[in-house]
Amino acid sequence: MSAPNVPPKAVRRRKRIRRRGERGPMASIGLHAGLLVAVLISLFPVVWLVLTSLKPRDGWLSAELRLFDDSSLDNYVRVLGETQFPRWLLNSVLVAGLTMLLGVFLAATTGYAISRFRFPGHRSVMWLLLITQMFPVAILIVPLYNLMAALRLLDQIPGLVIAYMTIAVPFCAWMMKSYFDTVPREIDQAALVDGLTPFGAFWRVVLPLARPGVAVTAFYCFMTAWGEVGYATVFMSSETKRTLGVGLQSFVGQHWADWGLLTASAVLIAIPAGVVFLLVQRHLVTGLTAGATKA
Repeated sequence: MSAPNVPPKAVRRRKRIRRRGERGPMASIGLHAGLLVAVLISLFPVVWLVLTSLKPRDGWLSAELRLFDDSSLDNYVRVLGETQFPRWLLNSVLVAGLTMLLGVFLAATTGYAISRFRFPGHRSVMWLLLITQMFPVAILIVPLYNLMAALRLLDQIPGLVIAYMTIAVPFCAWMMKSYFDTVPREIDQAALVDGLTPFGAFWRVVLPLARPGVAVTAFYCFMTAWGEVGYATVFMSSETKRTLGVGLQSFVGQHWADWGLLTASAVLIAIPAGVVFLLVQRHLVTGLTAGATKA
């Protein structure tokens, strides 16, 4: 039997059936428009911050949004030349760098020990790391202050680093423990059979496979110390020992605020944090490819 003749117009009138999950033209337009609006809303404060920092002295009093009209680097010159900002930046980089290095080492070794070994008090250590995250920073300031005073670590960079590690290490140890749980134990055993010590197996075999977790841990430790204000305000009293979070408070008075200095400082502060983020992002991609194992 011959197939029934279907008129050409009827064929053209048939609606194409979309596959499951396929969006229509209007849905795609709405989605992209929503994403564009979200991007503009996210970028507006950053653009406003940069433009305000480029306005001349007292130019921030004007609410007009001008891109390159009367732009000046006067605020940056004042921040770098007339204030203690370079000293505060150096102190913050030193504190955040030490917190990141020591925090990553302690969190990685603690997470590996909890993941691989079963020792007396194993569960107690796990619960202790978890419970320490329940206390807000404000409650811990007084006991830590008394402890630092007894150890003569007040107004000292090592004391501030230790205080920051009390915040970062417990959470990062849990995070590293969860990541080490995904690494097969057979890898450790193979390294031991090849003659490595338990620490050698951890350092030379397991830790490189956990590079994505190490990168996230490093970024978390760095940002914990980079943007913290409470501990730095209480523990650091000398002008030369202040960090950025404490030093920028001098630009704000009871009835005034120098927004030119504040915005210029905010732009300069964002540069090191952005560099660290780019480094972490690169190592995350590298670690995901290097840590891939065959089943």
